Amino acid sequence: MGRLAMASSIGTTLEWYDFTVYNIMAALVFNAVFFPSFDPLTGTILAFSTYAVGYISRPLGGVVFGHLGDRLGRRFVLVATLVIMGVSTGLMGLLPTYASWGIWAPVALVALRFVQGVALGGEWAGAVLLSMEHGKPDERGRNASFTQVGPSCGTLIGTGFIAAVSAWLSPEDFQSWGWRIPFISSVALVLFGLWLRRGVDETPVFREMEEKKSTAKTPIKEVITQHWRRLLVAGGSRIGSDVLYALVVVFTLTYVTTVLHLSRPLALTATMIGAACNAIAVPWFGSLSDRIGRRPVYIAGALLGMVWAFVFFVLMDSAHPVAICAAVVVGLLIHAMMYGPQAAFVTEQFPGRVRYAGASLAYTLAGIVGGGFAPLIIASLFKSWGSTVAVSFYVVAALGVTLIALAVARETAKRPLES
Repeated sequence: MGRLAMASSIGTTLEWYDFTVYNIMAALVFNAVFFPSFDPLTGTILAFSTYAVGYISRPLGGVVFGHLGDRLGRRFVLVATLVIMGVSTGLMGLLPTYASWGIWAPVALVALRFVQGVALGGEWAGAVLLSMEHGKPDERGRNASFTQVGPSCGTLIGTGFIAAVSAWLSPEDFQSWGWRIPFISSVALVLFGLWLRRGVDETPVFREMEEKKSTAKTPIKEVITQHWRRLLVAGGSRIGSDVLYALVVVFTLTYVTTVLHLSRPLALTATMIGAACNAIAVPWFGSLSDRIGRRPVYIAGALLGMVWAFVFFVLMDSAHPVAICAAVVVGLLIHAMMYGPQAAFVTEQFPGRVRYAGASLAYTLAGIVGGGFAPLIIASLFKSWGSTVAVSFYVVAALGVTLIALAVARETAKRPLES
């Protein structure tokens, strides 16, 4: 399980490293590098619009790679998505700026962001299934959560790397060329990930389906026509956690630097500490869901998130470094309560023959409604209302959708996987 855990998490670590680097640059640099004709907050909103493109394209990856994952196997798809993600991110670091390439610079940025989303749309479900279908039946929550650790690790590595580069370079050099370094450096993670995954066998569940010739011919069609209720439940369960994450991680950088006018290192430090706590907490909550059920742990996280949507800004507005760190850390611990059991909960909704396709569609479609537009909506609400109250109510509404999905869902922790 050690190698499986690493192979499962390395893809999401890489991809969330890439996404984190993009998110931070969208909040700190891209408004000047790619959208220099607008005021800082408007430029940030436009940068977050390109962030949303990475979520809009995810369903395409979910459809294409979900089909291939249920037809050709989990392992094949996971190698392909890893390479695509790494190449697209590396190319971002080589893009000309608006000053030298004009409108084609943000166009190319959007195109590469689209490719990033396609790769991540096909990665997540396969990474979850790699560890879950290999492991013990009574440890599915813990094993599936290995993939969920990837985003925190990617966030931690990406944020730490950017903090180090920022400390090493002057603000002028960082904005001029230093922002490219974290993008290009993702190649190292790609090579490590390929080495890990080449040593992992195909999952027993898929091998059994191949032997029995029971793989689905049109998995996507089968999910939509026969399992659409499960698709809605699985997708709805993800929306609240995505929006809470966007508030605590993505918007924090903008709020601390642009609204509170505090230092960039403070925002990055708070995010790193929170990401480290999240990475530790996610497997613990995944294991807890094996013992007491997915739904109780998940529901507790959603309810606490509703309260924290308001407390978060009270602590932020104090402008005290300890309070800001506490706001982010507790927010990401609450997020971990939902994120820990989430991977097992979503994938357990579907039978084995369409599990990759079903989980991919649920993950990617919910990502558009939840995480994809969340930073854009949060920044726009704050700009329009001039208050954080509207932002907090938006987070509460998203978590309400998750609670509804969980209320109508069946408990899956103690049930055997459907074939």
